[in-house]
Amino acid sequence: MSTPMDARNAAQAQAAGADRAGPGAQPRFAAAMRTRTFSWQDPAATAAEGLKLAGIDYIRAIQSGELPPPPIAKLLDMQIVEADEGRAVFALEPAEWMYNPIGMVHGGIAATILDSCMGCAVHTTLPAGVGYTTTDVQLRYIRAMGGATGRVLAEGRVVHAGRRTATAEGRVFTEAEDTLIAHGSAGCAILR
Repeated sequence: MSTPMDARNAAQAQAAGADRAGPGAQPRFAAAMRTRTFSWQDPAATAAEGLKLAGIDYIRAIQSGELPPPPIAKLLDMQIVEADEGRAVFALEPAEWMYNPIGMVHGGIAATILDSCMGCAVHTTLPAGVGYTTTDVQLRYIRAMGGATGRVLAEGRVVHAGRRTATAEGRVFTEAEDTLIAHGSAGCAILR
């Protein structure tokens, strides 16, 4: 026998979505399944080779294809397109597989390409045998990316290059029209 309290609890659960089907349920609409795969090379071996090179030479070796890119670059189809001391520019093409639930490229993609270009800008200032790690990243999203955005670039520039810490700033923008998508800054600890 159900009570008025049971009925109220059931109504609340239904309103909260608790009655939705769990794993194995049929979707509300049929959508074509898409698949994406990627391959990469041993990142530890690349990093070991990189420690033998000055930072600028290491980044340029990845850019030229002399050394393989890290797995994250392969995953995102992200390339280094320019590298100078204190500056690095990356590129990627926003794609459907990067979408979040609202149909836009997930903000983590912009965060990742910004972190990468700013960190590599710092790396270009380091001597052989010295590394870095990002300590913090702050960013502002200006507009969303989608499949129609076209190729985007992310430029990182060193603001401060110290013995123990470094900072950089960066921006993500469309290649075709130089439209700003996001900008930010990062701090790095220098690992000597």
